[in-house]
Amino acid sequence: MAERQVEAHSASLRKDLRLIDLILAQILVVIVPEFFGTAVKAGAAHVMLWICAVVLFFIPQGLVVAKLNRLLPLEGGLYEWTRLAFGDRIGFLTAWNVWLSFIIQVSQVALVTTTYVMYAFGPRAAWIAQSKALILAASVVLIAVLMWVARLGLRVGKWVSNAGSVITLLTLVGLIVLPFVLVRRGTLPAYHPLPWVVPPLALFTLSVFGRMTFGALSGFEYVAIFAGECRDPSRHLARSVLIAAPVIALLYILGTSAILAFVSPDAVDIIGPVPQALSLGFQSFGVVGIVAPIAILLVLANYLCSYSIYVSGMARLPMVAGWDHLVPDWFARLHPTYRTPTNSILAVGGVALVTGTVVLIGVGVQEALFQLQSWIWGLYSLPYLVMFAIPLLSARRLGMQVSVWIRAAAVSGFIVVLLFLVLAVFPIVRVESNGEYTVKTIGVVVGANVAGAVLYALGNRKRMDRTLTFRAGL
Repeated sequence: MAERQVEAHSASLRKDLRLIDLILAQILVVIVPEFFGTAVKAGAAHVMLWICAVVLFFIPQGLVVAKLNRLLPLEGGLYEWTRLAFGDRIGFLTAWNVWLSFIIQVSQVALVTTTYVMYAFGPRAAWIAQSKALILAASVVLIAVLMWVARLGLRVGKWVSNAGSVITLLTLVGLIVLPFVLVRRGTLPAYHPLPWVVPPLALFTLSVFGRMTFGALSGFEYVAIFAGECRDPSRHLARSVLIAAPVIALLYILGTSAILAFVSPDAVDIIGPVPQALSLGFQSFGVVGIVAPIAILLVLANYLCSYSIYVSGMARLPMVAGWDHLVPDWFARLHPTYRTPTNSILAVGGVALVTGTVVLIGVGVQEALFQLQSWIWGLYSLPYLVMFAIPLLSARRLGMQVSVWIRAAAVSGFIVVLLFLVLAVFPIVRVESNGEYTVKTIGVVVGANVAGAVLYALGNRKRMDRTLTFRAGL
């Protein structure tokens, strides 16, 4: 019954997403350029860590998500999966954590933009990335543009995300090829793209591994938010995961090696590792070095396209929750022409702008972005724990046939995400206060979930009061 209600509401949405759109969207969502910088922190041991991450998390994630996509191809994706598996409260908190994590992701749009502009135009533009007034102004303009694109719907938004994916592929392939070209020119002494180095067993290594694993390789479930706007979602969503996965894994491994050819682990910029490497790599080309700023701006375009799909996705979660009467119907109102949840889009943009402003108070820009990342992935990890629990605890309730491989994948994924969550409170870059950083991270994750539980309880009480009033009237 609940599934049919969601499908009935989805019937009014435009079906704009084809298989190729879904594949490109998977690449755009999963590949996050700053995680190349995290992987570079592991040095030459990154290859072994990436392989472990792929085996222990990436493949298990793909198997579980593909299974759930085939079983429940519903608008809202992970939110609906967990709601149907574990009830309204868990579904609401799952959506709440996903929503907050991506809202915070969008809130850093100006931080990322100013950093990349600084790299593109060199030392004379260094002040741009340090001016908080400029960053705030950029936030207002950029978030307004993202909201406008989201309002137009996926018939426009899919071309933005497709362009972002193509830009990602071209830029990373160029980065991967660059060291080979420089070795051939004699300007780079040697290059070994696949070093086999055993990583040291230390807390720092585990922290880096957790971020490489969950931070860099999560996201396959995100595109399922748009299931009601896909053509043949039960088939195409699962296929998009399986096709995109090997491409993503290769790009991460070879891209990290390419960055290490130009940047040492201690000197890597965790905000802009790709433009940093491109800047250094193209220095030897002289006048051809103009390619570097262009390539850097292309990476920036990747981010902006990613934020576009984030805003669209986060507008869908309150919309679907409104269909389920877990939030006010105000969030579910659709634009008469574009069929997009305009009120929900306004809420996403407003909260993102406030978050981006608050985080700049009292800390440096680099630390601000790293603190944001910790909040994002701390919040995002909790829904993943619930997702991996579905095949283990709720398969019978969903009528889900679970093989031993799916169970093993769910157990492996759950353990890796739990490890990441425990280690997320430890910074891998220098911050003003490790203790303050840890307290902030724990406080935000716990506080956000307490707030979510209170909001659900208040909403549930109102729903019960309306039900009692309706019955009394009868």
